Amino acid sequence: MKNLLLAIIFNLSFTIISSQNIPSPTEFLGYELGTQSTRHHQVVAYFNAVAEATDQVSISTYGSTYEGRALQIASISSADNLSNIDEIQRNHLIQSRLKEGIVSSLAPKSIVWLSYNIHGNEAVSTEAAMKTIYTLVTEKSEWLENLVVLMDPCINPDGRDRYVNWYNQVKSTPFDSNPIAGEHFEDWPGGRYNHYYFDLNRDWAWASQKETQQRLKVYHKWYPQVHVDFHEQGVNSPYYFAPAAEPLHEIITDFQKDFQHIIGKNHAKYFDNEGWSYFTKEVFDLLYPGYGDTYPMYHGAIGMTYEQGGSGRAGLSIKNEIGDYLTLSDRIAHHYTTGLSTIETAHKNSALLNSEFRKYFTPIKAKYATYIMEGEPGKLAGLRKLLDTHHIPYSSPRNKTSVKGWDYIKQKNTTQTFNSGSLVLNGNGQRSRLIQALFEPNTKISDSVTYDITSWSLPYAYGLKAMASQQTIKNTIPFKADVKNSNTSSKAYAYAAPWRNFEDGKFLAALLKEKIRVRYNLKPIENGGQLWAEGSVFILKGENKTLESFDATLREIATKTKQKITPLASGFSDRGLDLGSNQMEFIAPKRVGLIKSKNVRPQGYGEVWHFFEQQLNYPITQIQMDRLNDRNLDQFDVLILPPGSYSNFASKDSELLKWIKKGGRIVALGSAVNAFSDNDSFSLESKTNDHKDEDEDDKQNIPFAAIERNNISSAIYGSIYEVDIDNTHPLGFGYEKKYYSLKNSERSYVFLKDGTVGKLAKNIKPLAGFSGSKATEKQSESMVFGIENIGRGSVVYIIDNPLYRGFWENGKLWVMNAVFH
Repeated sequence: MKNLLLAIIFNLSFTIISSQNIPSPTEFLGYELGTQSTRHHQVVAYFNAVAEATDQVSISTYGSTYEGRALQIASISSADNLSNIDEIQRNHLIQSRLKEGIVSSLAPKSIVWLSYNIHGNEAVSTEAAMKTIYTLVTEKSEWLENLVVLMDPCINPDGRDRYVNWYNQVKSTPFDSNPIAGEHFEDWPGGRYNHYYFDLNRDWAWASQKETQQRLKVYHKWYPQVHVDFHEQGVNSPYYFAPAAEPLHEIITDFQKDFQHIIGKNHAKYFDNEGWSYFTKEVFDLLYPGYGDTYPMYHGAIGMTYEQGGSGRAGLSIKNEIGDYLTLSDRIAHHYTTGLSTIETAHKNSALLNSEFRKYFTPIKAKYATYIMEGEPGKLAGLRKLLDTHHIPYSSPRNKTSVKGWDYIKQKNTTQTFNSGSLVLNGNGQRSRLIQALFEPNTKISDSVTYDITSWSLPYAYGLKAMASQQTIKNTIPFKADVKNSNTSSKAYAYAAPWRNFEDGKFLAALLKEKIRVRYNLKPIENGGQLWAEGSVFILKGENKTLESFDATLREIATKTKQKITPLASGFSDRGLDLGSNQMEFIAPKRVGLIKSKNVRPQGYGEVWHFFEQQLNYPITQIQMDRLNDRNLDQFDVLILPPGSYSNFASKDSELLKWIKKGGRIVALGSAVNAFSDNDSFSLESKTNDHKDEDEDDKQNIPFAAIERNNISSAIYGSIYEVDIDNTHPLGFGYEKKYYSLKNSERSYVFLKDGTVGKLAKNIKPLAGFSGSKATEKQSESMVFGIENIGRGSVVYIIDNPLYRGFWENGKLWVMNAVFH
């Protein structure tokens, strides 16, 4: 008994001494949390200091941002657990059937992952992270016996520092709570986004951004049972926590729903005690797979969003609509409370979380047993890269096979034959729920009032022939990609390459950067034993004879871009155009500009910027709109107008209109197209609502409670439409006669007299996703892609932005056609 008492006293004394050695945020930073906004490097330094002071924390750097800031994750558990962390991780994966092996005798632990500051200007969460880790290791260590807590203190350091640096520069001393003060209105583009202005909380599923790609590598080493994504919302909004709102995706299990309630009730206990306002089951749904709550949900976790009022407007203090002052300290307290409450709930329910998580990855009988796809090798390669990112296994049928099921193109049950090189997904396997979420033809929506887009089916996004079937394809083999060998020949007259997908565009961009002269054909050609469709890439040796090491450079570019080039022995074609024909158009290197203004949508701008710099690897110059004078305009061949709001754009006698008439080209994306509609300088016409007067009359008779649902009848939330394509037009080169477009707006335009390249049929209906009845009616016989010639120049209208969130892979060729053809 005496020895036991001495042991207790020793352990208590050791804990007290250890706690005294761990610096609090205030001690380390030199100011009270909530009185200043903390820069990212200070946060990194604080977490490192905590890890140095205690054996309950281990810090690892898992990557860096585009601007070079460190991405770190803290592993927090008992000292014994951290000393066995690799074994705990391995056991967790084996028990969950995510890894083969034998589980050791070590008791299982539950994994809780807390993600902070994915939106840079929702800056309170990183402040709260510092307070949370300190309390966890100094006061709540007993919770760590059966838990491993993974804490990412700042997912988006570039955005955070953009916001914090701006705020610290413009705020009054000590602050101004007046909501009209300048410190409550960020300059464009704001701190929400990463370096390329992508919303990282829409990118979990598509992994288009460097930060996401690096984070997912860590996520798939752990697979937490609980994941929390900390956010902020409007200044006047009370706190939100789970359970989530409808629509909930049908693959979410009853246990996941129930446990959200368990956690929510625990939060409510603390909020009730403090008298803090909160709400649940509203606004924030669980449908779109790219969120920090849904993506973990579709991997078996209890995924949740927590939303604190404030966001980029609140600063250190702001007066809200009822006259109360919302301070940074208040906001920290709320996120700190839900963070600890989450860990506490996981600690108390660890055994339940472990047992239910194991069940999640048990193979099930899903809606579809098989998803099978085939298409251009480049398109399949892009999809396989995404599947590898998400650890989704795939295979191929051993032989050509006949499959009965739902045909994505014909929109009905048919029987189709697929080649042995097709890609097969097991819809009943361990990843069945995630596969269904990403690949099902049409997501079931339990409530049309939703927070985001409602369709994203990947076979449409990648432009693939696809079937969803209840049939199991048993005779499969590992997928084997085609090996592209690119050889040059001293006897070749020319070289040819196809033009069918984004990878072909990367090849062309690389050629132009190296000043290799390139042509494309306006009509089909048969040469070298192959049929070359319109838009194919031709490199004539005679036109490049002044280039040193031409063959070696060409071979190097083809290898780097994974492009197969075919040597052609003669310019005399077997059928169609000869290679010296005037209908073999020369592709000059294009000087491309990206227009910037405060009225441009930051995400749309960033999508173009990222596409050229990080994907296509082709130079693009960013230029402010107010600098578009005649001297500057002459430096560009193409100007890209990203989605945004533009007034008096290219008006009569403007320098911009003169530049177009002299041969310049504008490429207008998404909402930017509206700048040209009903404009005297252009012939584009927007479609009007034929029932406008009736709508106004109807509104007067709508009950207040029904107004929101009535309004969505005029809205489109990310629906997929079938577009008829004139693929003999250079803007449509590389496409089939049908294209599947992701439509995010009800805007619609009348066919151009000449130059309509992509259009919607009469009485068109969406193939997937929600489109309100009035919005759908407006799409009938409307233009989606078109080009209008103005003098010697042109304007390209791309109504549905194909670069949206960087994941609609089959749409990227539209932008390359618009720029280079």
